[in-house]
Amino acid sequence: MISSSTELYGVFGDPVSHSLSPLMHNAAFAHIGYDAAYLAFQIKDIRAGINAIRALGIRGVSITIPHKVSVMECLDEIDDMAENIGAVNTIVNQNGKLKGYNSDWLGAISALKEKTGISGKTVAIIGAGGAARAIGFGVKQERGKAIIVNRSTDKGEKLAKDIGAEFCPLSEIRTLKYDILINTTPLGMTPNIDTTPISEQAIRSETAVMDIVYNPLKTRLLKEAEGNGCTIIDGLAMFVYQGVFQFELWTGKTAPVEVMRETVRGKLR
Repeated sequence: MISSSTELYGVFGDPVSHSLSPLMHNAAFAHIGYDAAYLAFQIKDIRAGINAIRALGIRGVSITIPHKVSVMECLDEIDDMAENIGAVNTIVNQNGKLKGYNSDWLGAISALKEKTGISGKTVAIIGAGGAARAIGFGVKQERGKAIIVNRSTDKGEKLAKDIGAEFCPLSEIRTLKYDILINTTPLGMTPNIDTTPISEQAIRSETAVMDIVYNPLKTRLLKEAEGNGCTIIDGLAMFVYQGVFQFELWTGKTAPVEVMRETVRGKLR
């Protein structure tokens, strides 16, 4: 039941109608009996959106494309890891003081650690955008060796330098030795499910392969990796775990992880 004491949370983005965060967080709130509601807000002017958080007393917000970088200059404080990554996807309203965090790297690392270790492993990260940056920092945090693999040399080399990683052109990925491969590009996402960032022949057998795309749950990359005997990790795990971090940061309660996972899985099915 919504009442005057119900806490308000939400996601800010443009576009945002596709987001499954409201479904996931509202299911979690309901499961533990927490008096809160989570809504999606299409926000074009992020500074105006931040002002709305203050004016309306919104307790917490998820930040998605295209505002993860631009939102940083609007906040009162930024967590050290988010500052290093250079992107914020989570805001906590602490009595009017807004602090930014990044849960993307935590989501990815938690998803990986369900299936494989990271310390001492070589991790090839395809892409050079915000997700690649966050995951690269996470890999370094876990004492793994990160290699940025990208089609554009300039962008890939810049990211590699920023995070203290190596760089490999996408055209040379067949020569690369790695223990874990992570796709951070949108290739393979619905509706373009036949696309893939690399050919099947370029997938090293018996490695761990993760795709941050979660719709479809099993992308072409993951299907081909599975066929090559690889351990596969779908994007749903990362999405859920980054939401778990947000939920616990906002509420101080233990997140119902399986409820969140099955709620989103059910929708995707």
